[in-house]
Amino acid sequence: MMTASMARVPTTSGSRYLQQLCKHWAHKMPVEFTAEAGTVNFPNGAVATMTAEPEHLLVTLSVPEESDAERMQKVVAEHLDRFAFREAPLSFNWVQV
Repeated sequence: MMTASMARVPTTSGSRYLQQLCKHWAHKMPVEFTAEAGTVNFPNGAVATMTAEPEHLLVTLSVPEESDAERMQKVVAEHLDRFAFREAPLSFNWVQV
């Protein structure tokens, strides 16, 4: 069973950030991405999907129930903040979905 959370992150650079993050993580885990969307499959079974919108980066995180969802949210947010250093910290308001 999975738990899911979502954050709509205000930024006009969502496409750039999701591509940079996917390229970064592609060295360590399975990743698929385009300029508009990306999916990262973590070794613990968690899956992060990102969709670039004109004013937001939509991030959805599905985490196995036995995993630490808050820790995974922090991992995704901290990594995105590294690529968004000009406007970091980005605003992540995670909500359960």
